[in-house]
Amino acid sequence: MDLTAFKSLKILTVLPWPDWLALIVFFIGWVGYAVFARRRSASSMSLLATTNHYRRLWMLQTTWRDVRVVDGVIVQNLSTSPSFFASTTILIIGGLLAVLGTSEKAAVLVKEIPFAAATSALVFDLKVLLLTGVFVYAFFRFTWSLRQYTFGALVMGALPDFRVFERGELSREEYADRAGRVMGLAAESFNDGLRAYYMAFAVIGWFFSPLWFVVGTAGVVYVLYQREFHSDVLAVLKSSP
Repeated sequence: MDLTAFKSLKILTVLPWPDWLALIVFFIGWVGYAVFARRRSASSMSLLATTNHYRRLWMLQTTWRDVRVVDGVIVQNLSTSPSFFASTTILIIGGLLAVLGTSEKAAVLVKEIPFAAATSALVFDLKVLLLTGVFVYAFFRFTWSLRQYTFGALVMGALPDFRVFERGELSREEYADRAGRVMGLAAESFNDGLRAYYMAFAVIGWFFSPLWFVVGTAGVVYVLYQREFHSDVLAVLKSSP
């Protein structure tokens, strides 16, 4: 057996097999649901797909307005949510990195929590690193959503006078498709960041036991599915003209 294979086997022994199994379930649940939701939206309108339809209608309405101050205010208000979450995520990441600096003390403190699994400092660090990675991913998605809303504001700022559309020099439908798609991409990125926040709660279950980690992952995926495809607000949005 060569040195590389030996190191690989040594890495695998850092965590017990139930923890590895729980990790696999977690990533399959996260990535698998994201792929499922995207494909399911093509046949059954999801909450995101339905709101994207309204975003396109909104952009179509802007082509009829002479003054578009209200539209600019709406874009600004929409961008405040990813900005807030991005700032909050930075604080969370900083706190988790601080925990890594005192992992031995934190591991001892966690052991005193009822039903918490007794693990070594190394395994505790791995759990914190996973939680940190989830929030780092969320931060990138929130900041990308913020930039995309900026791009959407630029598209609206470059919108020509409504008389240009009336004369037929530009197509209202083409503009609405393009601008609505930019706004929709910003919303999708924000949705990815929120989904990461949900999955972070599943990771917290890992500090108690691999079983709670798996149960938390399944519970989070179920909640995401219910809200995306069977929520009351989705039924109202679908019933609206």
